Amino acid sequence: MSKVYNTDDLIQILASERQACLKGERLKLEVTVSGNPVIDQFIRTDGLQKFTAYQEFKAAIHDYQREYQVSGIIVQEVKVKGKTLRYPEVHPQLIAISDDLEILKEAKQSILEFWERVSPGMDLYLSFNSGKQYQQIKQVDVDRIILRTEWASLNAFEKSDFLEIILQLGWGKPDEACYQRGFPASGSEFIHAVNPGNLPIG
Repeated sequence: MSKVYNTDDLIQILASERQACLKGERLKLEVTVSGNPVIDQFIRTDGLQKFTAYQEFKAAIHDYQREYQVSGIIVQEVKVKGKTLRYPEVHPQLIAISDDLEILKEAKQSILEFWERVSPGMDLYLSFNSGKQYQQIKQVDVDRIILRTEWASLNAFEKSDFLEIILQLGWGKPDEACYQRGFPASGSEFIHAVNPGNLPIG
Protein backbone atom coordinates (compact mmCIF):
# COMPACT_ATOMS: atom_id res chain seq x y z
CA MET A 1 0.00 0.00 0.00
CA SER A 2 1.40 3.39 -0.99
CA LYS A 3 1.88 6.08 1.62
CA VAL A 4 -0.70 8.83 1.94
CA TYR A 5 1.07 12.11 2.58
CA ASN A 6 -0.08 14.16 5.57
CA THR A 7 -0.38 17.93 5.98
CA ASP A 8 3.25 18.40 7.07
CA ASP A 9 4.46 16.29 4.14
CA LEU A 10 2.51 18.41 1.66
CA ILE A 11 3.85 21.65 3.16
CA GLN A 12 7.42 20.36 2.79
CA ILE A 13 6.78 19.13 -0.76
CA LEU A 14 5.34 22.52 -1.75
CA ALA A 15 8.26 24.39 -0.17
CA SER A 16 10.77 22.25 -2.10
CA GLU A 17 8.88 22.67 -5.35
CA ARG A 18 8.60 26.44 -4.85
CA GLN A 19 12.38 26.65 -4.40
CA ALA A 20 12.93 24.55 -7.52
CA CYS A 21 10.63 26.85 -9.51
CA LEU A 22 12.33 29.99 -8.17
CA LYS A 23 15.72 28.59 -9.18
CA GLY A 24 14.41 27.93 -12.69
CA GLU A 25 14.62 24.16 -12.31
CA ARG A 26 10.92 23.95 -13.22
CA LEU A 27 9.44 26.00 -16.03
CA LYS A 28 6.16 25.91 -17.88
CA LEU A 29 7.84 26.49 -21.24
CA GLU A 30 4.71 26.93 -23.34
CA VAL A 31 3.69 29.99 -21.29
CA THR A 32 4.08 33.23 -23.19
CA VAL A 33 3.34 36.84 -22.29
CA SER A 34 1.37 37.97 -25.34
CA GLY A 35 0.75 34.79 -27.31
CA ASN A 36 2.37 36.41 -30.34
CA PRO A 37 5.67 34.60 -31.13
CA VAL A 38 7.14 37.69 -32.84
CA ILE A 39 6.57 39.88 -29.77
CA ASP A 40 7.33 37.17 -27.19
CA GLN A 41 10.87 36.64 -28.51
CA PHE A 42 11.73 40.13 -27.19
CA ILE A 43 10.08 39.71 -23.77
CA ARG A 44 11.51 37.76 -20.85
CA THR A 45 9.02 35.09 -19.88
CA ASP A 46 11.04 33.09 -17.35
CA GLY A 47 9.34 34.71 -14.33
CA LEU A 48 5.90 33.90 -15.69
CA GLN A 49 7.03 30.37 -16.58
CA LYS A 50 8.34 29.80 -13.02
CA PHE A 51 5.15 31.18 -11.48
CA THR A 52 2.90 29.09 -13.73
CA ALA A 53 4.88 25.91 -13.08
CA TYR A 54 4.48 26.38 -9.33
CA GLN A 55 0.77 27.25 -9.59
CA GLU A 56 0.11 24.08 -11.60
CA PHE A 57 2.02 21.97 -9.07
CA LYS A 58 0.11 23.59 -6.20
CA ALA A 59 -3.20 22.85 -7.96
CA ALA A 60 -2.15 19.19 -8.21
CA ILE A 61 -1.44 19.16 -4.45
CA HIS A 62 -4.90 20.62 -3.82
CA ASP A 63 -6.42 17.85 -5.97
CA TYR A 64 -4.46 15.35 -3.85
CA GLN A 65 -5.88 16.91 -0.68
CA ARG A 66 -9.43 16.51 -2.00
CA GLU A 67 -8.89 12.94 -3.18
CA TYR A 68 -7.27 11.70 0.03
CA GLN A 69 -9.01 14.13 2.41
CA VAL A 70 -5.73 15.58 3.69
CA SER A 71 -6.31 18.51 6.00
CA GLY A 72 -4.89 21.94 5.18
CA ILE A 73 -5.01 22.98 8.85
CA ILE A 74 -1.98 24.01 10.87
CA VAL A 75 -1.93 25.29 14.45
CA GLN A 76 -0.94 28.92 14.85
CA GLU A 77 0.10 30.69 18.02
CA VAL A 78 -0.29 34.39 18.69
CA LYS A 79 1.03 36.26 21.73
CA VAL A 80 -0.36 39.65 22.68
CA LYS A 81 0.07 41.60 25.91
CA GLY A 82 1.47 38.53 27.64
CA LYS A 83 -1.52 36.38 26.63
CA THR A 84 -1.23 33.42 24.25
CA LEU A 85 -3.77 31.84 21.91
CA ARG A 86 -3.32 28.68 19.86
CA TYR A 87 -5.84 28.27 17.08
CA PRO A 88 -6.34 26.36 13.80
CA GLU A 89 -5.70 28.08 10.48
CA VAL A 90 -5.43 26.87 6.89
CA HIS A 91 -1.84 26.91 5.65
CA PRO A 92 -1.53 29.63 2.97
CA GLN A 93 -0.36 27.13 0.31
CA LEU A 94 -3.06 24.52 1.04
CA ILE A 95 -6.85 24.40 0.86
CA ALA A 96 -9.47 23.61 3.47
CA ILE A 97 -11.32 20.34 3.03
CA SER A 98 -14.89 20.09 4.37
CA ASP A 99 -13.82 18.79 7.80
CA ASP A 100 -11.39 21.71 8.08
CA LEU A 101 -14.21 24.22 7.69
CA GLU A 102 -15.97 22.70 10.68
CA ILE A 103 -12.77 22.93 12.75
CA LEU A 104 -12.41 26.61 11.81
CA LYS A 105 -16.03 27.35 12.68
CA GLU A 106 -15.63 25.69 16.08
CA ALA A 107 -12.53 27.80 16.83
CA LYS A 108 -14.17 31.12 15.92
CA GLN A 109 -15.58 31.86 19.36
CA SER A 110 -12.29 31.36 21.21
CA ILE A 111 -10.54 33.67 18.72
CA LEU A 112 -13.20 36.35 19.18
CA GLU A 113 -13.00 36.04 22.97
CA PHE A 114 -9.21 36.46 22.83
CA TRP A 115 -9.64 39.52 20.58
CA GLU A 116 -12.08 41.04 23.11
CA ARG A 117 -9.54 40.52 25.93
CA VAL A 118 -6.59 42.13 24.14
CA SER A 119 -8.13 44.94 22.06
CA PRO A 120 -10.14 47.16 24.50
CA GLY A 121 -9.26 50.83 24.26
CA MET A 122 -7.49 50.41 20.92
CA ASP A 123 -8.39 52.30 17.73
CA LEU A 124 -10.06 50.05 15.15
CA TYR A 125 -9.59 50.25 11.39
CA LEU A 126 -11.16 48.31 8.53
CA SER A 127 -8.77 47.69 5.64
CA PHE A 128 -9.93 47.85 2.04
CA ASN A 129 -8.46 48.14 -1.45
CA SER A 130 -6.38 44.99 -0.79
CA GLY A 131 -5.01 46.40 2.47
CA LYS A 132 -3.74 49.62 0.90
CA GLN A 133 -6.27 51.87 2.66
CA TYR A 134 -7.88 51.98 6.09
CA GLN A 135 -11.04 53.50 7.52
CA GLN A 136 -11.51 54.01 11.23
CA ILE A 137 -14.53 52.15 12.61
CA LYS A 138 -16.22 51.46 15.95
CA GLN A 139 -16.77 48.20 17.82
CA VAL A 140 -20.43 48.23 16.71
CA ASP A 141 -19.18 48.01 13.08
CA VAL A 142 -17.00 45.02 13.99
CA ASP A 143 -20.01 43.40 15.68
CA ARG A 144 -22.02 43.73 12.45
CA ILE A 145 -19.25 42.03 10.45
CA ILE A 146 -19.04 39.26 13.06
CA LEU A 147 -22.71 38.43 12.41
CA ARG A 148 -21.86 37.13 8.92
CA THR A 149 -18.54 35.59 9.95
CA GLU A 150 -18.07 31.81 9.77
CA TRP A 151 -14.42 31.65 10.84
CA ALA A 152 -11.72 33.95 12.16
CA SER A 153 -7.96 34.30 12.24
CA LEU A 154 -5.63 36.50 14.26
CA ASN A 155 -2.19 38.01 13.82
CA ALA A 156 -0.19 40.55 15.81
CA PHE A 157 2.85 42.78 15.52
CA GLU A 158 4.10 43.84 18.93
CA LYS A 159 7.17 45.91 19.76
CA SER A 160 8.03 47.99 22.81
CA ASP A 161 6.51 51.10 21.20
CA PHE A 162 3.93 49.64 18.81
CA LEU A 163 1.11 47.10 18.77
CA GLU A 164 -1.14 46.05 15.91
CA ILE A 165 -3.60 43.18 16.17
CA ILE A 166 -5.22 42.02 12.93
CA LEU A 167 -8.50 40.12 13.11
CA GLN A 168 -9.56 38.38 9.90
CA LEU A 169 -13.29 37.71 9.79
CA GLY A 170 -14.17 35.32 6.98
CA TRP A 171 -16.84 33.26 5.33
CA GLY A 172 -16.77 30.50 2.72
CA LYS A 173 -13.51 28.83 1.68
CA PRO A 174 -10.41 30.38 3.30
CA ASP A 175 -8.20 29.78 0.24
CA GLU A 176 -10.66 31.76 -1.90
CA ALA A 177 -11.38 34.42 0.73
CA CYS A 178 -7.96 36.01 1.15
CA TYR A 179 -7.69 37.72 -2.23
CA GLN A 180 -11.46 37.90 -2.86
CA ARG A 181 -11.11 35.28 -5.64
CA GLY A 182 -14.32 33.57 -4.57
CA PHE A 183 -16.32 36.69 -3.70
CA PRO A 184 -19.19 36.84 -2.77
CA ALA A 185 -19.42 33.14 -1.79
CA SER A 186 -16.07 33.43 0.00
CA GLY A 187 -14.47 36.51 1.44
CA SER A 188 -13.05 38.19 4.49
CA GLU A 189 -12.66 41.52 6.21
CA PHE A 190 -9.56 42.59 8.12
CA ILE A 191 -9.93 44.62 11.32
CA HIS A 192 -6.75 46.31 12.59
CA ALA A 193 -6.52 47.33 16.24
CA VAL A 194 -3.75 49.81 17.09
CA ASN A 195 -2.86 51.90 20.11
CA PRO A 196 -4.72 55.24 20.17
CA GLY A 197 -3.21 57.74 17.76
CA ASN A 198 -1.36 55.11 15.70
CA LEU A 199 -2.21 53.93 12.20
CA PRO A 200 -2.09 50.34 10.89
CA ILE A 201 1.06 49.23 9.10
CA GLY A 202 0.22 45.58 8.39
